[in-house]
Amino acid sequence: MAVRDTASTNHEVTRTVFYGWEYDAASANQPGDPAVSVRLHRLRLPVHALTAVLLSASLAACGSAAEDKTADAKPSTTAGSTSEGASSGTATPSATPPPAAPGGNAAGGGMPLAEAIGKLPAAAEVRDGYKRTSFKHWIDEDDDSCDTREEVLLAEALEPPQQGAGCKITGGSWISFYDEVAVTEAGKLDIDHMVPLAEAWDSGAAAWTAERRQRYANDLGFDRALVAVTAKTNRSKGDKNPAQWMPPAASAKCAYIADWVAVKLRWGLAADTEETAALTRYATDCTTTISYEPAP
Repeated sequence: MAVRDTASTNHEVTRTVFYGWEYDAASANQPGDPAVSVRLHRLRLPVHALTAVLLSASLAACGSAAEDKTADAKPSTTAGSTSEGASSGTATPSATPPPAAPGGNAAGGGMPLAEAIGKLPAAAEVRDGYKRTSFKHWIDEDDDSCDTREEVLLAEALEPPQQGAGCKITGGSWISFYDEVAVTEAGKLDIDHMVPLAEAWDSGAAAWTAERRQRYANDLGFDRALVAVTAKTNRSKGDKNPAQWMPPAASAKCAYIADWVAVKLRWGLAADTEETAALTRYATDCTTTISYEPAP
């Protein structure tokens, strides 16, 4: 796999600090249980919200199996589609800071969110000349047959998928933190650029070299840059900034704002007046801190 910062998947981890909560993963050593030794903090949900989503998906799967026994001709319901209906999207936001990215740049390992917002360069945004093809994305950087999309899916899976020839991914399970939906089919997930390519172009990337834009579009070195979410939420977001779109799940708000700001600071991207005002407003009741390393 490429430079993405992932943990071992050998099921050795038995307890993980997850958004300030301790998650007892001892059962992961049992055959058939989810491999919780993946980086749970990438899921960005408080444990109580994660538990609710997984429980909903589990109950839905049990219900589907029961229906199959009585109606052989009726197709089973996927966990992804069932949990979308079951997810309330009203979880209480966690007041606990998310884990810091490697190489924190502020004392104590993190910078208060409000302070970080104040460090964003201010500039008007200009869309002139943007083409999505200006950012070459989903490359196989290390020639292991897995492109950027597949690397993110493997890194963010709660239950590891099977990896076949050509990095074909089957099975596995994921949590889309934008809407608290459990997904069991990789094809139902989009890999979202936290700061969309068009937004990056408007905010400074128009002046970059093609090589730097490619690095941005495939940033596996910073786990806030790319995230696996439901196709529905990714396409609803499009190229909007936080003044125009926010994740539907209340539990996602502080993490989303922190991730957005961290990515912009990492890449030296600017924010316009409307965007900065929205970030400041949403951050008011967040105690989140962020850390980042400047992009190479």
